Parts: sequence; structure tokens; C-alpha cells
Amino acid sequence: MSADNLHGKAMRRTLAQHAGSAPDAGTVAKVVLGIWNSMAEQLSPVIGVMGVDVLFRRALKLTAKAFPWLAIAEDHGNSTALLESLKARFETQDAAVATEAGNALLGIFTDLLTSLLGVPLTERLLRPVWQSLPPESDQETSP
Repeated sequence: MSADNLHGKAMRRTLAQHAGSAPDAGTVAKVVLGIWNSMAEQLSPVIGVMGVDVLFRRALKLTAKAFPWLAIAEDHGNSTALLESLKARFETQDAAVATEAGNALLGIFTDLLTSLLGVPLTERLLRPVWQSLPPESDQETSP
């Protein structure tokens, strides 16, 4: 079973569950970035903040091939600025397109991570993300 099959269903289910049945692009942006932040928290102790950032930027570059509106200028050295720019880009899209792009971005990131760490370790590290994300209402009230 490929990493996409292992994690893709969990990602899509998690995104759909937290975005609700009729999300707008702003909600999709919040949920995608919430999932991303949870993934980064889980992975940083293992591969370091720089490792997470490098993989994320690579995933973003690859995802932008299918979703050109995700293409970023390389001058976003600051991860916070990059995430703010990314959030703004998601918010300008149709909710269905934003959802598809979010799933693609998180899936490509997970595939890159799996190629680095292998399926068992990737699954072990990301399982808490898929199982314990806070409800959408909690995400909206957090800073």
C-alpha cells in the first residue's frame, strides 16, 4: 500500500471533517494551515525545524505545478510570512479548488516525508495529527 493510500484518506477525511459540509475558502485555509501546524509540531523534534521547512517548500513548489496560484517568490525567507501569504492565496480561491489544493499540498508533503523516513515512521509520527486535531471551533479561537 502506498503512502498516498495510507495517509491520503486520513488527510481528506480530516480536512473534510474540520472544514464542515459547505466550507468557504477562508475556512479551508484555516483548516489546511491548522493541519500543517500540527504536522510541523510532530515532525520538528525528529527532522528539525529547517528539515520541515525545506520539505514544505519543496512540496509547495511541486503542488504549484498543478495549482499555479500557489507559486511563491523565493524571497519568503520567514516561515511565518510564507504561511500568511499561503493563507491569503487559499482565501482567494473557490472552496472546492482550495480543498483540492490543500489535499494535494499535504499529500505531496507526506509523500516527500515518507521517501525520507519510510512508511512506518511517517505513519507513527503523523498518526496523532489525524487522530487528535482540535475541532474547527477551537482552531478559530486560537491565536
